[in-house]
Amino acid sequence: MLGLFLVVPILMALWVSLSDWNGQGSPFSSGVHFVGAQNYSPLLTKSGLTQSDFMTSLRNNGYYVLFVVPLQTALALGLALLVNGRRLKGKGFFRTAYYFPSVTSSVAISVVFLFIFSSSGVVNSLLAKVGVDGPAWFADPRGVIHLALGAFGINNDAPPSALADTTIGGLSLWDWISGPSVAMCAIIVLVVWTTAGTFMLMFLAALQDIPLEVEEAAEIDGTGRWQRFRHVTLPMLKPTLFLVLTLGLIGTWQVFDQIYVMTRGGPAKTTMTPAFLSYQSSFINNEWGQGSAIAFILFAIIVAMTLLQRFVLRDKDEAKAKAATRRAAKAARSGSGPTTGAA
Repeated sequence: MLGLFLVVPILMALWVSLSDWNGQGSPFSSGVHFVGAQNYSPLLTKSGLTQSDFMTSLRNNGYYVLFVVPLQTALALGLALLVNGRRLKGKGFFRTAYYFPSVTSSVAISVVFLFIFSSSGVVNSLLAKVGVDGPAWFADPRGVIHLALGAFGINNDAPPSALADTTIGGLSLWDWISGPSVAMCAIIVLVVWTTAGTFMLMFLAALQDIPLEVEEAAEIDGTGRWQRFRHVTLPMLKPTLFLVLTLGLIGTWQVFDQIYVMTRGGPAKTTMTPAFLSYQSSFINNEWGQGSAIAFILFAIIVAMTLLQRFVLRDKDEAKAKAATRRAAKAARSGSGPTTGAA
């Protein structure tokens, strides 16, 4: 079943990314030819609109990941600690309330947020009560870092020449450091609110697996609440933390439905993501090879980020022990005897 519905479609998509298939008929027909990296080069090496759009989508998605993953992880852990409190009453109600947005249709929530963040919506009405003139959220392409720099006197219309004249991947350095747009910030709020409940349940299950005697022993030793959390609770949550961060990275790099419903990549392409660009290239522009190429570049990015995260969150003592075991086994095979002092 996995081979039929997972492996085979992936291999078919890989072939499409390396061929000139136009979406008509079978991609394995005699009229479809192998073109190698021709679908990848406009995205990565050839200057032009295609590369500019792809790099813009990577920039947008990079800022999206940078904000969403830490925020949703911190919020989920905070909610789990709150629900796991010994003195909290009505734990079942709070678990359900926090988890409810995660099981609600993302399309329905996106439509609701369109009204909440409209120019005359609830958010701007609340801001007006404290004397703040709220923006037109989903029509504002300005980056938040650009806005912050503007507060320090840097003119967004005339940025420093060192940043404006240096380009990487078809975008100037000034464009790269724009930060998420105002429109993207509204989507970030939506996603953090809807996903934190799922990860809260994962953290809650891990918290409930921590033996009560461990925390009581730490409390008897005179540790404060923050010390117990940092030195006892958090280390025991490391496997769950790795799982949450991994799922968060995968989900945020693949964001599509909120973008499709709320902005379609606008305004000024500031909410366009690689997943949406892949859809647009394939189903709108009929460039199926290029759309598949974007999907596989995105796959490579997700794998690289996951491996990097695994390296950062690795257990150093366990890694040293495994390395020592491998060295001892290698020495035994070579006949030189076990090494000493490897740890």
